[in-house]
Amino acid sequence: MDRRNFLRVSVIGGGGVALGGAAWLEAFSAGAVSGESPYGPLSKTPDANGVFLPSGFTSRIVARSGQRVAGSSYTWHPAPDGGACFADGAGWIYVSNSEVDRTGGVGAIVFGADGAIVGAHRTLSNTNRNCAGGATPWNTWLSCEEVDKGAVFETDPWGRNTATRRPAMGLFTHEACAADPDRKVIYLTEDRRDGCFYRFVPTSWGDLSSGKLEVLVETSGQLSWKPIPDPSARSRPTRQQVRGAKVFNGGEGCYYAAGTCWFTTKGDNKVWAYDAAGNQLSITYQPGSGAPLSGVDNVTGASNNDLFIAEDGGDMQICLITADVVAPFLQIADSSGSEIAGPAFNPAGDRLYFSSQRGTTGSSSGGITYEVTGPFRR
Repeated sequence: MDRRNFLRVSVIGGGGVALGGAAWLEAFSAGAVSGESPYGPLSKTPDANGVFLPSGFTSRIVARSGQRVAGSSYTWHPAPDGGACFADGAGWIYVSNSEVDRTGGVGAIVFGADGAIVGAHRTLSNTNRNCAGGATPWNTWLSCEEVDKGAVFETDPWGRNTATRRPAMGLFTHEACAADPDRKVIYLTEDRRDGCFYRFVPTSWGDLSSGKLEVLVETSGQLSWKPIPDPSARSRPTRQQVRGAKVFNGGEGCYYAAGTCWFTTKGDNKVWAYDAAGNQLSITYQPGSGAPLSGVDNVTGASNNDLFIAEDGGDMQICLITADVVAPFLQIADSSGSEIAGPAFNPAGDRLYFSSQRGTTGSSSGGITYEVTGPFRR
């Protein structure tokens, strides 16, 4: 498979290249190219679960929509979407949104120290098209509604505390969010062709009940953050309230690490990097001839800073961007009517979870959630 494509990097709002860490800076400045994954090529045939993987990796199916999760009474929700992992003693919990109308919500699978499934439960119900979201440093999951005037719900992965609606974070077509503990803000994407990139500044870090919602603005090539006058959107949509608000074509996944917030825009198939300290914006990836990424969506990172980006459609792959290359990491067979969603690593970094939202059936009732285990770079 010959898929050579330069990773173009253009900087908006300042000179130089704005990326997290010297390795990223040097690689992208030099023009990293697509090529073979550091894990090697994908297998020529899928495994028993329909997944093409590099040598040394294995998959298992941990849940199917409409079926009870092993060792629990919880029936796995339809259309599994954004997800994250949380440490739970020696084990961990994987949470997953349900992107369906009216019932929506969040479900969770509990894993023991050895990776065995020991339970599953519901943490949020009766919300609307819960798409992506983000984890907080205080161990809650922010689940976002992808509807007009949708809200962010703060949920407890253990299901002990009642989920709480957080309207101060704005009512708009939410997609994903990422917590920046260094600046004590949360970044948010908006899934519209004329969407914006926001940040929420809580009055008190760790308490999302009040604060200031701001939007990224570009004026004469310079970036700044301006407050949204009406986060409730009663007067007009949040994206239309501030003059000069920078437009992004279909904001999707969002991930923060080491001073950089990476986010994707599906409308133009780009991966962006916002350097929070330098207030600079870069394009980490955009398509060219033979580009390996198509339909960029959810994004997460490994402990060594590799980015893993799920495709909505395309080849139904999760691709990775390293300091050197962009390449396919895995691919799901017979799922052309689906999308990959919810990539997240367990705390040890040796297991990757994700879902095929509509599985092989193309229906929200056909969702499949997977685990991939192997020698991930750390």
